[in-house]
Amino acid sequence: MKFSTERILTTHVGSLPRPDDLFELMLARMDGNAVDEQAYAERVRNAVKDCVRQQVDAGLDVVSDGEMAKPSFITYAASRLSGLEKREGFRPSPFANTRETRDFPEYYQSAVAEQVSARRRRALMVCAGPVAYKGHAALKVDLETLKAALVGAGAAEAFVPAIAPSNVEATTPNEYYPTPEAYVFAIAEAMREEYRAIVDAGFLLQIDDPFLVTYYITRPDLDIAACRKWAELRVEALNAALSGIPADRIRFHTCYSINMGPRIHDMQLKDIVDIILKVRAGAYSFEAANPRHEHEWEDWQRIKIPDDKILIPGVITQSTVLVEHPELVAQRLLRFASVVGRERVIAGADCGFASFAGSNEVHPSIVWAKFKALVDGARLASRQLWP
Repeated sequence: MKFSTERILTTHVGSLPRPDDLFELMLARMDGNAVDEQAYAERVRNAVKDCVRQQVDAGLDVVSDGEMAKPSFITYAASRLSGLEKREGFRPSPFANTRETRDFPEYYQSAVAEQVSARRRRALMVCAGPVAYKGHAALKVDLETLKAALVGAGAAEAFVPAIAPSNVEATTPNEYYPTPEAYVFAIAEAMREEYRAIVDAGFLLQIDDPFLVTYYITRPDLDIAACRKWAELRVEALNAALSGIPADRIRFHTCYSINMGPRIHDMQLKDIVDIILKVRAGAYSFEAANPRHEHEWEDWQRIKIPDDKILIPGVITQSTVLVEHPELVAQRLLRFASVVGRERVIAGADCGFASFAGSNEVHPSIVWAKFKALVDGARLASRQLWP
């Protein structure tokens, strides 16, 4: 994993808006309709090639495939794990009865809050048998597609997001394993195959783990201590899955999974940061740009961060359509450089901009305007850090 040795490097979280025609093909396949699979595969390849080129042209250094082939950053795992069984209907959102919806019911029942719910259809899946990895062929295609797209593109590095075991556990009810612990460790053992394959293919592995911090939001019946205990065991399971993979090939991302809302119940960084740092990763990506968390940069000053770890703070956010000013982006980066040094900061985003295919909270034109602000802000900060 590259450090920012000559300037502040730039990256993002992974998911990018899918072209409308690709999304419609994806929906048709998910609904079981006949689709020309060869034409679909070709459309995905072209979409990945186009989005890699667009990322590089925008000035992003560490790029992804935009998750063009995934219906979402989390539900894709259902097709790659055996033991998971589809039931009739769609899964209720884990955010349907949370601390946020409890306190702001009028907002969360409004058309504004529900604008993408119809396009975020998630099949009702349960664990009905032993979990094992079966996604080798699909993963191989994804990795080969990204490799081909990177040829001649000029990216400094590329990463591939993969979901954390706890997120599969939290969104797929267990009907097979005797305990939640047995279930999450079984998922970890299965996902280990995906994690290793990504690194073996030469990519950085990014673990996506929003539930590590959002579990607190979704469980209004639990206090901070109980949520920390839950998180501790899930990090233990994740680390078991990452065993043997060099930490400097791993980025860990966590966030609050809610885009636009009051968010007054987000877990505070100070209540979870020590557990985050237990993840065997070389870099940590987290929310730092939205108004509920920007102040938390000071919390990083109060803890011991290992000298070989990189911070990837979000300096632009998906939680508003306002485009950040480059000078504000630079200020945010300079704060983190003052904490860990300029070489150990990479400019990132709070979250993905299309974590579910079809997400439309932030229009694609605004997404790329935000990336321009990120890149321009990193350049401004670099001029001050490397005078």
